[in-house]
Amino acid sequence: MVSVYERKPGFGLSAAVGRPLIEFLALCLTFLAIAWAVGVPRMAGVAFYPQQYMAMMLALAMPIAFLMLPARRGEVRHVVPWYDCLAAALSFGAVVYMAVRYPQVVNLIFSKPASAWIPGTIIIVLLLEAVRRATGWALVFIIGAFLLYGLFGNYLPGRFAGRAQDWTMLAGYMAYDSNGILGLPMVVAATIVVTFILFGALLAATGGTKFFTDAALLAMGRFRGGSMKIAVVASALFGSVSGSAVANVVATGVVTIPMIKRDGYPAHKAGAIEAVASTGGQMMPPVMGAAAFLMAEFLQISYAEVAMAALVPSLLYYAALFIQTDLDAARLGIAPLAKSEIPDRRSVLSGWHFGLAFVVLIYALFTLGWQPERAALVACLCVVITSAIFGYEAVRPKLRALFDAFPETGKSVVEIILISAASGIVIGVLNVTGLSFNLTYALVQLGGGNPLVLLVLSAAVCIVLGMGLPTLGVYVLLAALVAPALVEVGFNPIAAHLYILYFGMMSMITPPIAIAAFAAASIAKAPPMATAMASVKFGWSAFIIPFLFVFSPTLILIGEPASIAQALVTAVVGVWMVSAGLAGYLFTRLSRLSRALFIVFGLLALVPAEAFHGAGYTDIIGVLGGMVLFVMEVRKARQIKQRGKEALV
Repeated sequence: MVSVYERKPGFGLSAAVGRPLIEFLALCLTFLAIAWAVGVPRMAGVAFYPQQYMAMMLALAMPIAFLMLPARRGEVRHVVPWYDCLAAALSFGAVVYMAVRYPQVVNLIFSKPASAWIPGTIIIVLLLEAVRRATGWALVFIIGAFLLYGLFGNYLPGRFAGRAQDWTMLAGYMAYDSNGILGLPMVVAATIVVTFILFGALLAATGGTKFFTDAALLAMGRFRGGSMKIAVVASALFGSVSGSAVANVVATGVVTIPMIKRDGYPAHKAGAIEAVASTGGQMMPPVMGAAAFLMAEFLQISYAEVAMAALVPSLLYYAALFIQTDLDAARLGIAPLAKSEIPDRRSVLSGWHFGLAFVVLIYALFTLGWQPERAALVACLCVVITSAIFGYEAVRPKLRALFDAFPETGKSVVEIILISAASGIVIGVLNVTGLSFNLTYALVQLGGGNPLVLLVLSAAVCIVLGMGLPTLGVYVLLAALVAPALVEVGFNPIAAHLYILYFGMMSMITPPIAIAAFAAASIAKAPPMATAMASVKFGWSAFIIPFLFVFSPTLILIGEPASIAQALVTAVVGVWMVSAGLAGYLFTRLSRLSRALFIVFGLLALVPAEAFHGAGYTDIIGVLGGMVLFVMEVRKARQIKQRGKEALV
């Protein structure tokens, strides 16, 4: 994401000025978010609209994007060109003007004053260009299509016809209204996300991310297929902090993928394991991706409720991946890591205090019920204090490294702020044109009143819309377009939103555009499409479990305790059986018939008893069938072992 600056001839801003300016703006962005989270304006007796604060965050993020990101992705530029300097200055001026004039203009937008639509036009055009530089064309095309609908939606036939608006009205509405650019996604990005990314940056600066990788090595390195299990555990730990699948792949994959390949595992499968493990990190409590915080805001519930609902599905997801890697390792005879590659236990245990920060975070979120941004800041403080006292591997972080985490946070969050602001345009168009209601009605009609058909259609829409988009952008689109239809037919709102988040997330590993799998393939030096196909196999549970918790919320811990306990036990048994069938190994290699039976009985056991009338019988059939197969495989393994002994004699 960061360009390379060199002092070379050219008309523009040199590195000597450009780099410090970016650092300063990024530092201001982070400090502004911290000030808002701790309530500095309130303490100072200063009152202003929350939208003014969000506008100032956008006013800092957009210039950083133009100064830091080249017009052509991957281009190495030696100076910031004059036109990027102009775009940075223009975007800063337009958004600051909007922030200052907000109280006077916000109630006049339907009168179409020039003070609303002129800065609105500048902001929309430059925001789309900044988003293009940060994420590519996909999201820009989608937002452009929604803007065109806002202008010409009345020309569409039937239920898809909308209330068209002229540009002066639409531009002002998008810029100033709380349902537009400064809407709910921007609220989450400008408050919660910044503080959690700061938490991750401070962990990196103090050695916390290295501690998690070392802990995974220590915990899993001594077991068969240890390298693969290390990838699963390390990516789950890191992903629960980073919340970005691609960032997780890049950060942990450079260590784990070569390690897995060195053990003799195929390159495309090594990349697939890392891609699936990294993708699931966005659903792994206690620190999930930015979309989870946005979900809490959409549903008007606490983040703790979202995290609790996501806990069991995410554990089943990683259980399925872990079991497959273990059985694959046994089938291929992959040995544990060499002792020289496993870190010293005492050295790793010296980082125990990093776990304390998570304890503090969880306690503040779940017990004290604090706002997520406030809880994250306390966890940040805990990381800094304990690292300064104890250090890691006898090394304490330097003040410079801690300070650098603040501008690094500002630069890291720019992309999320841009996506959130641009996503607000989609929500704004849906509201101002009435398209949201029309789409919900159309999806319900298309499903023909059959909930299963509607779920399959919704899953397909989620995966298609999610291709090539960051998870946060995917979720905003799906929460506005698909979730209302699922809630309309009677599904639990939390289950409906988790459902679309899961399938939107799985677009990261689903061909033809599987950006997390492709990122892992580039590290593994493997064919991208083969890596993506292997990722789908390893991530099978994420395509099945959402259907189950939508029909039976017991899997998201909603229901009677006895029903929840039964659903959890049978789900674990089911995941184990399906994973064994897909791996083709239990104690010995499985025959094709045994593999098929394990998968069938496993899927039957996975279905919660509350899913539909008579589903309890599927649990019984699945568990009993699995027990019979297990006994048969135990006997088969004993017979093979006995024959081996007789052959030796």
